Amino acid sequence: QKNGVSNGTLYKKKFVEHFEQAPMYVAVLTFLGFGVGTIFGYLRDFMRAWGLEKRNIAAEREQQKDFVPLYQDFENFYTRNLYMRIRDNWNRPICSVPGPQFDLMERVTDDYNWTFRFTGRIIKNVINMGSYNYLGFAETDVNALKTVTIELQKYGTGICSTRQEMGTLDKHVELEKLVATFLGVEDAMVFGMGFATNSMNIPALVGKGCLILSDELNHTSLVLGARLSGATIRIFKHNNMQSLEKLLRDAIIYGQPRSRRAWRKIIILVEGIYSMEGSIVRLPEIVSLKKKYKAYLYLDEAHSIGAVGATGRGVVEYFGMSPDDVDVLMGTFTKSFGAAGGYIAGKKDLVDFLRTHSHSAVYATSMCPPVAEQIIRAMKCLMGLDGTTQGLQRVRQLGKNTRYFRRRLHEMGFIIYGNDDSPVVPLLLYMPGKIGAFARRMLEKNIGVVVVGFPATPITESRARFCVSAAHTREMLDTVLNALDELGDFLHLKYSRYSKSSHPELYEETRLELED
Repeated sequence: QKNGVSNGTLYKKKFVEHFEQAPMYVAVLTFLGFGVGTIFGYLRDFMRAWGLEKRNIAAEREQQKDFVPLYQDFENFYTRNLYMRIRDNWNRPICSVPGPQFDLMERVTDDYNWTFRFTGRIIKNVINMGSYNYLGFAETDVNALKTVTIELQKYGTGICSTRQEMGTLDKHVELEKLVATFLGVEDAMVFGMGFATNSMNIPALVGKGCLILSDELNHTSLVLGARLSGATIRIFKHNNMQSLEKLLRDAIIYGQPRSRRAWRKIIILVEGIYSMEGSIVRLPEIVSLKKKYKAYLYLDEAHSIGAVGATGRGVVEYFGMSPDDVDVLMGTFTKSFGAAGGYIAGKKDLVDFLRTHSHSAVYATSMCPPVAEQIIRAMKCLMGLDGTTQGLQRVRQLGKNTRYFRRRLHEMGFIIYGNDDSPVVPLLLYMPGKIGAFARRMLEKNIGVVVVGFPATPITESRARFCVSAAHTREMLDTVLNALDELGDFLHLKYSRYSKSSHPELYEETRLELED
């Protein structure tokens, strides 16, 4: 369950991650739960077909029944018969800043989650354990937002143009210089949307005749960008260096299919922190492999920038490495910086190329100035350029809160995934019936949580995903932990037996001696 890795001199400190296997009876009951739900789903479909139950979901018109259906049948079946039963646990509207606490608009359903109506009641001061507000910059303090207010009054809310036309402002230039300085690279370019930073820029970097090696748990934005590029895509097991090296070796030896020509480029796509597993990329080993096989490395630091590293500079700093070791540094401002958008950073040649060829630069509206100012404000705070040590204190507080929260959950007997230093904390629920029960009972205790199930996770690994923030006080975390302790007993969620890893292929293969 607990894995400390030390591969030669690549790691300067112990690298500890948790992937515990659930008892066999849990897996059996999980499949049984889905089986029972499926049987009743077919029964209800039969009743709807014969008019014995009201059909709430949209149906194909009689004139179109011979057409190819718009959606896959199983997806429709899953949505109407399984997801709909627990739909009330998602898309809950909040009506305040998503800080350490938020206000929630109460809603109820009269038709088993097909529709909702608002009661007019506001649920106050719900402890927020779901937002990616890692450093607590999602805030409404008047003094903190003073500069943002000034920029709003000066520039307004929108640009109404793309970066290549009339959408490049002095605020964008200032922000890009600051990002480059913060990361320790030559240049950077910012974009108005984090998802599009991946999906619209990867196609500009690779194309036909190129090879993408992608981690199997990469975010959808990376997957979409890879598919849009037209490059050949091969998947390696999550954080598994043996799997990655085999693909690299085969790519060098055999080249492209049929022609056997050498690949034009080989690029490795990885994330800093994986948002569903809470695991941290094995960057030292990946960098060693990419140097050995002369590949490029694209690192998505959406969840890690600001959240890890002694001064919040992400996994590169966390492992004590140089930014020059990574060819393309990508990150978003939507999490640690309490704003929106993303960046690509690295060598000046790379950034200049993207300024000309990026689909986002050509077609997408520029980042609005108040958002740019919010990022500048947060980044200057992190760098100490505001004349305080508040940014450094936030980074340290996040680390303390993360380690405390994870340690207490382990002690209680829950199975949690990921690295000890990752503020993303997945708590395994497994059984489909417990997803809804867990989220509803936590809300009754004034705690807002995010629950995730199939198809976003493997069918047997439904989970609650907690996001720890520097803004959480010890009292808030203790309140959540006490509620989890009580609910863990009530719902029988304390499955931990400290068994060996459920991902043995990640940790138990013979260690490679990697070259620098």
